[in-house]
Formats: sequence, structure tokens, C-alpha cells
Amino acid sequence: MILVVGSTGSVGGRIVRGLLGRGESVRALARPSSNHAPLSQAGAAVVFGDLTDPASLAGACRGVDTVITTATVSKTGTDTIEHVDLEGTARLIDAAREAGARHFIFVSTVGASPDAPHPLFRAKGIAEQRLRESGLAFTILQPSVFMDVWFPMLIEMPAFSGRPVTLVGQSMRRHAFIAEQDVAAFAVAAVFEPAARHATLVIGGPEAVTFRDVVRAYEEASGRAIEVRSVAPGEPIPGVPDAVSGLAAALESFDTVIPMQDLARRYGVTQTSVLDFARARVSAGRAGAR
Repeated sequence: MILVVGSTGSVGGRIVRGLLGRGESVRALARPSSNHAPLSQAGAAVVFGDLTDPASLAGACRGVDTVITTATVSKTGTDTIEHVDLEGTARLIDAAREAGARHFIFVSTVGASPDAPHPLFRAKGIAEQRLRESGLAFTILQPSVFMDVWFPMLIEMPAFSGRPVTLVGQSMRRHAFIAEQDVAAFAVAAVFEPAARHATLVIGGPEAVTFRDVVRAYEEASGRAIEVRSVAPGEPIPGVPDAVSGLAAALESFDTVIPMQDLARRYGVTQTSVLDFARARVSAGRAGAR
């Protein structure tokens, strides 16, 4: 039995479906108020609980061989980083160990560190350290920047409505943007790959590109030019929250270039390129407009 925590989220839901597609028995932890019906319909056994409720975690982990968690407050927006990503993940690790689970797969993030200045990255780093010291066989996935999060916010929302795309500075920093479906594929593969035990895997997309490269991919996918404007680091980006503008500025202070060819081959993951992602999104947008 495999327990997936964060199962109603985008990445967690993909993991559930990927495991079910391989014939695995899957238990999905969900809040009663969440949209958990699709998980049941897909064949998962849904159990109700919360990372802030230790008793529910003990019950969810009972009889489980592997625990996979993608849960984060950044997805739910209903609690705090401290309660969910820090304390909640620690409770889940403890519950998995006490229940006799053999493998714990933690979807963290690139840049996670107990000393990280950003609270989320710091909480993820502390959780990683606790997992490494837990005695459980662990796999830590550190994905790069998600295409599914950043491209809709910065590129699609303005471009699809005919407005200019606003980028920070010259947008010269390169990042190995990764699709959520690829993160899920690595998590599923880690269940079955012996080399994933006691391993930290930094994962990104098949190429490192700038946001200007991303705009060009959307231009090719849509067949039309997209106007680009720039703001200085620290200035707001129209139409997005201030926190997002700040993170976009931070992305222009470093590069994430992650060689992925050998790792993707070893784990059997066919990766999504930026152009493939843009084509799929443009096609879906056109279909939805019909």
C-alpha cells in the first residue's frame, strides 16, 4: 500500500493516477472539504486527515509500505508554512516511522536548506534534514521552477488576453523549468528504483532557458508575436501578487542549469520541453474557447 499526501493537489493527483496506472494499491489522504471524489473514482482509497492532526496521520500510515508527500501550504493557502511544511511534515515523518513504513518520498524544492532566507525553502530544508535522520529509507526530490505555475502567471494571462508580457530586467538568467507531470513521473519511478533509496534527486526540465526563451516558445506555439516589456527588480509586475513579483525578481539573480539526460533515462521519464508545454497550453486554450 502506498500513501499519497497532498493527493488533491496537481502534482499529488498525478502521482495517484500514475501509481494506479501501474496497478498499485493507493491510499490518498485528503481533507473532508477537498475535491477528493476524482481520486475515489480513479480507484484510490481515500482517507480523511490533515498534516496538523497527528491522530489522522497515524491512521493513514497504518499498513503502508511507502509514503509520498507533496503537501505544502503554498498549494492550500489555508494555513501557515510553519504549521504545514515544517510541523506537519515532521508529524508525517514520525507517523510513517512509527507505523513501520519502509520508504518515504518527499517532494521538496531546489534551494531548500535549513539556512535558506525564504521561509518555505527553510521549512523544506529542515524537513529534509529530519527525514534524513529519521532512519527511514528516503527519496528527496528537489524540483526546479514549475512550468505549470510560472508560465500561466507571467506569460499566458497577459498574452492570451492581448496584453504585453512583463518580465524582470533583461531576463537573461536560465532555469531548467520542469512540468508538474514530470515531477510526478519521477516520484512514481522512485517507488520502484532501488537507487532512489537514501538519495536526493535535483530535477529540472530537459533544457535551461530564460523567460524570453519561454515567450519565444509561446510565439512559435501560437503563431503570433507577443509584446514584451520590462520592469526593474523590485517593481511590481502588472496583474500578479507582490510576492510573485518578488520571487520573479529573485529568479533573475541566479541560474538553475540541471543536466537531466542521464537521470531521466535511468528513471524512464520522458521529459516535457518548454515548446511542448507551450503547444499543449495553447491548444487547450483554443479548445476551451470554442
